[in-house]
Amino acid sequence: MPGVREGRPAARAVLLSVLVVVAASSWSPSAEGGRTVAATADGYYTRVASPDGHNSVAFILADGKPLYAVDRDGEVVVAESRLGLRFLAQPALDGSFSVTACQQTDHDETWRPVWGTDAEIRNHYRELTVSLVEDEPPHRKLELVFRAYDDGIAFRYRLPEQAALDSFLIVSELTRFCFPANHRTWSIPANFDSYEFLYRELFLDELDAANTPITLATAGGLYLSLHEADLTDYAGMTLAAIRDQPWTLECDLVPWPDGAKVRGRTPLRTPWRTIQIADRPGGLVESHLIQNCNEPCRLADTSWIQPAKYLGIWWGMHIRKETWHQGDSHGATTENTKRHIDFAAAHGIPALLIEGWNLGWEKWGSAGAFDFTTPYDDFDLPAVADYARQRSVAIIGHHESGGDVPGYEAQMADAFALYERLGITRVKTGYAGGIHPRGQHHHGQWMVNHYRRVVECAARHRVMLDVHEPIKPTGISRTWPNMMTREGVRGMEYNAWSEGNPPEHTTIVPFTRMLAGPLDYTPGIFDLTFDRYRPNNRVYTTLAKQLALFVVLYSPLQMAADLPENYDGHPAFSFVEVVPVDWDESRVLEGAIGDYVGIARRSGRSWFVGWVTDEEARTVTMPLDFLDADTRYLATIYRDAPDAHWQTDPQAYEIVERDFRHGDRYEASLAAGGGQALWIRPE
Repeated sequence: MPGVREGRPAARAVLLSVLVVVAASSWSPSAEGGRTVAATADGYYTRVASPDGHNSVAFILADGKPLYAVDRDGEVVVAESRLGLRFLAQPALDGSFSVTACQQTDHDETWRPVWGTDAEIRNHYRELTVSLVEDEPPHRKLELVFRAYDDGIAFRYRLPEQAALDSFLIVSELTRFCFPANHRTWSIPANFDSYEFLYRELFLDELDAANTPITLATAGGLYLSLHEADLTDYAGMTLAAIRDQPWTLECDLVPWPDGAKVRGRTPLRTPWRTIQIADRPGGLVESHLIQNCNEPCRLADTSWIQPAKYLGIWWGMHIRKETWHQGDSHGATTENTKRHIDFAAAHGIPALLIEGWNLGWEKWGSAGAFDFTTPYDDFDLPAVADYARQRSVAIIGHHESGGDVPGYEAQMADAFALYERLGITRVKTGYAGGIHPRGQHHHGQWMVNHYRRVVECAARHRVMLDVHEPIKPTGISRTWPNMMTREGVRGMEYNAWSEGNPPEHTTIVPFTRMLAGPLDYTPGIFDLTFDRYRPNNRVYTTLAKQLALFVVLYSPLQMAADLPENYDGHPAFSFVEVVPVDWDESRVLEGAIGDYVGIARRSGRSWFVGWVTDEEARTVTMPLDFLDADTRYLATIYRDAPDAHWQTDPQAYEIVERDFRHGDRYEASLAAGGGQALWIRPE
């Protein structure tokens, strides 16, 4: 919730000795990718179970090699899989180990995020720490930390400070995920610079490599998501198939230009490798495991961090009505910006994004292109900021680097200071194009550290961030809540100038990319065909689905992306005016990945519900058990008209009202490519 700091942990730590020494005959390890792991008489096996007892993660030392395995209620989730690190110019840390210590702790706290999908989050897990030492000189040390949550498991490597291992170059992380069957998966291709792809539904034996999160469905009805948490001073993780190990994925870190993956010194902690586990697809969406694997908030004062809806001088550039650079069709002029401010103020939209106001857009993509403090001649930044303040509209500034990271870092402190002086507290950053210096990747360690420096610099100037072309979210918004939202998805703009996003896209994204964290998808296009500007492009939804996306796709900075003239006087815009962007409670009502999903979110005593479907029309039944008993509710329903269809009549919609009570069942009819948005409040 805005202005609320995290609560202090109410954790209890119970130190338990859980080291078990077993003979080879007393346990039967399963195969790693079909190969039986040989155990010796001095092998080690230990496990830790989640608080509810359903999920467990086991550590196994077999022939000195560290392995792990995961199960849920006795069903194998991940079969025995190897662990380890390889270095340049020194032996790998992957075998010839002995266990020197093993301890378990139990942690239980409830914390309150500054903003989010739920006002309170419980962080309850059992943690197992295994300390290893090499049997042979130089006797390097490695620690493995495992956490078992009710909604999944997580593990990480720790390299303690030690004389035998000071500085190093990691050339590969040997972490594997060996699955017991050929699960269905949803993922985007592995790419070291972009997450802006359509999702693929493949079986494991068809998957080559993928960015995370990767979502899996088992034949037994479990749903899994592979990702990482607390990505700090480390390379981003992709996963690659191991062809001689069936149904096995291995960590493939994003490299430096010289091929090294991570440059480090001890002590070092890797990101958490996370596996979310649920009995239904919606359980993945409701999980807070990724956030919980991050450290508490580091900001003493968070009162300035406020979620908001916003309009933008943005869509006009994508459909070629306007330009980012100065000229006859320049979007970010003083006059046009004031017109947007007036519209936002009249309709209670609290913020406005302005892109293309600063010098350099003609040179986009080259080193040294942008000046982040000097506006074009037709844009008066101080006057615009003052006008917006008088109209109670917050300006969202824009820093597009074009990938010129050294150029941006040289200016960003001054640029944030300028915004701070002008009272501009939100900034959208961008990294479209190849990274300068060439050879660095968006998702490598060098850029991971750059993105974090930007977050910390912004916090010093009390600035909130919306990052485009980002490193994927890994829950660090818990630690740095001014890191509000990110792109990292094939978003709305692809409908303006490409073959577009098919209707199923936004029925997959909640169960994949959104599991990592908030996403700036930019919904709310009302003129779905924009024939006047780009007659060969369009948005592949109905208008009602655009409204539903405000609920389904979560972002604490949520854009109403269309042009003001397409909203002006439109009855459906009333939903955009009232829908919140910060929530007290969220529930996934029902969903099938790639087909449809319904999500209900509560703000105060009001509920907002969004349903979206793919190219198939369908009717869904919504039990209203989430409503309070003994309370009468009035629902305003924005739905597809009977003749609506994303191809033939996408604008057809209707607004109706009806009474709801706890226990009622409501049938929502969704057109092909359509959706439905509901505002339900006490009468």
